[in-house]
Amino acid sequence: MSGVLQERADVWWASLLRTRFEDGAIDVAWDEFVRLYQAKFVPEHVQDRMEQEFLSLAQGSMTVLEYEARFSKLSKYAPHIVADERRKTKKFVMGLKPSLRARLVAFDHRTLDEALSAACRQEGEMEQYLEEKKTSQKRPAATFQRQDKKKTVYQTQHRSVAVGSSQVPSVRSPGVKKECPHCGKAHGGTECWMIMGKCLKCGSSDHKIKDCPRLQHGVQSRTPAPAVAVAAPATGDQEGLEP
Repeated sequence: MSGVLQERADVWWASLLRTRFEDGAIDVAWDEFVRLYQAKFVPEHVQDRMEQEFLSLAQGSMTVLEYEARFSKLSKYAPHIVADERRKTKKFVMGLKPSLRARLVAFDHRTLDEALSAACRQEGEMEQYLEEKKTSQKRPAATFQRQDKKKTVYQTQHRSVAVGSSQVPSVRSPGVKKECPHCGKAHGGTECWMIMGKCLKCGSSDHKIKDCPRLQHGVQSRTPAPAVAVAAPATGDQEGLEP
């Protein structure tokens, strides 16, 4: 079948060269040859259908290169459009995806090759942007998980230290005595005789230091302090302090 069609095409073209192009003396452009060939061998209703498909052609889900291939194939059925390069270029740009079309319409592309090159470049940049955005959206989730993990570990350690420290009793350093804020003496944990109104020499509640028998008789008593005294001061007495 293909052989028969090839033979018919050869006969037709040889005849056309003799009658219309003076046996090849006149150059024939490829687009003109295609137009003549379609007019001879492609039924008119098929040509009309292909022309309508070209007029309504849009990129859709195709890549830029796939769209351009389909555009070039169907453009042969709309010679009244593709005969003008700028008009053909505008038709190509208007059929691109809205996101691509918006980036190209601001530029005056004079040829289809210029528009195709710009569309491919923009398509590549958009794909790269979407890929980087997709990657950046995944990264924060992992970062937050690591931060939450660190926070949990820190809180657990902090809580353990707090609980552990609350169970450890405080230990006083041996031999360290605080100075009394009332009398200025370091009499340890005993009650201050000045506050209690006792004798600052012997700790008795019956008299003051000026009437203390120890001072009057000059005798250092070895008897224990009266029962009302809590304990003898660590320094032996709190002498030298007047109430």
